[in-house]
Amino acid sequence: MSFGVFLEKGPVAWEIIQQVDGRGKFALSGTWEVDQAVHIGPFQVFARVVHENNGRDVLSWTPCEMVSENGWRVTLHVPTGGLYRLETCLQHDQNAVLGSGAIRGDMIHHIGVGDLWIIAGQSNAAGYGRGTVEDSPMLGVHLLRNNGLWDLATHPFNDSTATIHEVNMEWVNPAHSPWLHFGKLLQNELHYPIGFVQTALGGSALRAWNPDEEGHLYRNMIETVQRCGGKVAGVVWNQGSSDCNSESADTYLERFTKVVQYWRKDLNITELPFITVQLNRFTNIQEDKEHHDKQWGKVREAQRQAAISIPSVSVIPSLDCPMSDDIHNSPAGNLIIGSRAANIALQAVYGLQRQAYSPNLEHAIYIQEHESNSHAIKLRFKHVSERLFAINPQADLFGIEDEEGAILLNGWTIISSNEVLLKLSRKPSGKLSVHGAYQTNPASQMLIDTGTYLPMLAFYNVEAVAEI
Repeated sequence: MSFGVFLEKGPVAWEIIQQVDGRGKFALSGTWEVDQAVHIGPFQVFARVVHENNGRDVLSWTPCEMVSENGWRVTLHVPTGGLYRLETCLQHDQNAVLGSGAIRGDMIHHIGVGDLWIIAGQSNAAGYGRGTVEDSPMLGVHLLRNNGLWDLATHPFNDSTATIHEVNMEWVNPAHSPWLHFGKLLQNELHYPIGFVQTALGGSALRAWNPDEEGHLYRNMIETVQRCGGKVAGVVWNQGSSDCNSESADTYLERFTKVVQYWRKDLNITELPFITVQLNRFTNIQEDKEHHDKQWGKVREAQRQAAISIPSVSVIPSLDCPMSDDIHNSPAGNLIIGSRAANIALQAVYGLQRQAYSPNLEHAIYIQEHESNSHAIKLRFKHVSERLFAINPQADLFGIEDEEGAILLNGWTIISSNEVLLKLSRKPSGKLSVHGAYQTNPASQMLIDTGTYLPMLAFYNVEAVAEI
């Protein structure tokens, strides 16, 4: 015989509820049943929330609204934190002690109130890192899996077992991603749970995320977010290599801006944060290298410009990260990316003091010394916390072009804490442009900030203007 309180609507085990102003909403409803011959009433359903680790009250026993013949409902506003246990019971005697003396009710275990982050993009977002690394699961960092069930977050995140949305089903088994490490670092600092909504797909182009184009992964993302309450704290985004072609690279910034606008509008979050990863390397270009280099440079520059021109969009570098094949970051590289993404989220989204930003080109200034007839470009970087340092001062990091084509460099040198001087081999003609670490596989030893040891962001086709 079934009796007691039955939960038919509410959170599920392992679920993380998005907090708003420090509280999460638990909308609960269900039915109750007793043997009327034994229990005469009056009957009242109660619900409470306790700390899972010690049983102490978070919200004490709260009477629920009794509806219809055997129905009940209640909305609990639960403070940020967890893990929590939700309990219900049925009072059949006003003198009965709630919990121990009342009739049993359903419970939900391992739930929390914290922040949800959407994972979106292609394979390096979905997680294709092969190899071993210590990256253990942690209570309070949970994942909405592709089977529609919440779970403790463990690799691989984009496991397609029993998936309910095949649109982002991987062709091969994914492996290690940056986001478990990202979530653990956030939880350690914020002291509340982190949940992930995984929607990435290996190989996906930007058009799959843009409702003005194909938009199928965008629609899947919206539907998935709606299934877990419709509210999130932000997006971690790693995408772009599938757009490194002459058809897509030139419009990447314009289209990514549209993507951000659509996501913010349809999720009703005016400045939904995006933590983006500037493209890593591709080491296996077989032919037409110069053409491919330009396309990768254009997309990396679009990613850099997006973080400058779109509010609440940030970008982190990945060119210095180790890889497990010709295009995918290794597990060790993913730990670096997860750490950088967490630091920039803690600063840009949560307002904590960090030195999270990479050196980023601010100005390129053309300098002509008339007496010596020498020509140079001075690069000035922002977000340098200590000083720039060249791990390899001979590295082929920079490229120069004018209307006549490429200009060879007679070397480059660091001339101040945040400035680099590029010495040109000839006088430029017409528009003068400078590139940095833009190729598919640029120099491996990057220009870094000694305060953070973050490498500079790659840049492409930045105009060098004459010094006034």
